Amino acid sequence: MVDGKKDRPVTLAAVSGAHGVMGEVRLKLFGEGVAALKRYRAFNDSSLTVVKLKDDGKGGAIARFDEVKDRNAAEKLRGTVLTVPRSAMPALEEGEYYHADFLGLPAVSEEGEALGTCVAVENFGAGDVLEIERPVGEDGKRRRFMVPMTPAAVPEWNDERIVLNAAFAEE
Repeated sequence: MVDGKKDRPVTLAAVSGAHGVMGEVRLKLFGEGVAALKRYRAFNDSSLTVVKLKDDGKGGAIARFDEVKDRNAAEKLRGTVLTVPRSAMPALEEGEYYHADFLGLPAVSEEGEALGTCVAVENFGAGDVLEIERPVGEDGKRRRFMVPMTPAAVPEWNDERIVLNAAFAEE
């Protein structure tokens, strides 16, 4: 898991704005809450170092970074994503995955037919959904389709490919 592809940055949160006048920022969390974010002290290749991190009581967090000294500096961070290397993330149990692990993987049918490449993993509230981009068609257009991340639709995956039930890949 430490090769270049698997050690790419994984986004855990994004700065949604400044908080107060002392340089604190509000964070939108993409992981499993503040406790998961507290595992890390440095983000973005150590360019941001956490001094203080607390739950905001609204599903987000408030953070103070050593490098951010005032509200103006905090406001400039709006939209900045907080990343850590994939290798710094906790090991997973069988059947678990990080969304980042799927990005860029080829998707194939159970018979080995190339179906496309995973370009996104979304969750609209009912579970994860893989977005697969097909190769360029005869018309020169790229088409995408979505597949629920369920055992019926995705019977198998590994570090090299995603196997899809072809019935879920039909247009």
